[in-house]
Amino acid sequence: AAAFLKGITGLGFSTICLPILTTFLDLKTSIPLVIVPSLASNVLVMVQAGRFREALGRFWLVYLSALPGLVLGVYLLTSVPGSLSRAILGAVLCCYALWALRSPAGGLSPGLEARLASPVGFLTGIVNGVTGSQVMPVLPFFLALNLHKDLFVQAINLSFTLSSLIMLGLLSRVGLLTWHI
Repeated sequence: AAAFLKGITGLGFSTICLPILTTFLDLKTSIPLVIVPSLASNVLVMVQAGRFREALGRFWLVYLSALPGLVLGVYLLTSVPGSLSRAILGAVLCCYALWALRSPAGGLSPGLEARLASPVGFLTGIVNGVTGSQVMPVLPFFLALNLHKDLFVQAINLSFTLSSLIMLGLLSRVGLLTWHI
């Protein structure tokens, strides 16, 4: 189901997989299980979308700012009880659903885009690290910029891919990504 949605829209793999997996498994086990298929699907979509250099050149600060947030988020993931990280994932997905239902119109000015790039990247890193969910707040940020469809798909998948690569290393370092998992 997650791969089908990803194929149609260009995003949503982790957003669908994680809640389903956490019904049966702990979030600390579910996140590592989702990373490799998520990476594979992101790369396929990125190859098809094009505009890689444009996305990287325009949003490098968002991507770079996510790194310290990821470190903090993974630290929180390993420090809090599994029930709390699962509750945070639920809250993040509820926020995402409420935002999506509201269907806000975009319209961030270039000046506001520049000022929000670092906070959006950092907060996305924290949310991703503690929950495995990669959509908030970066997805609403990119949508508010009224990007061309291909640039949007490339920008969001580049965010997901870079975060997933960093998460692989961080989860391995803290012992959550093992050969057994």
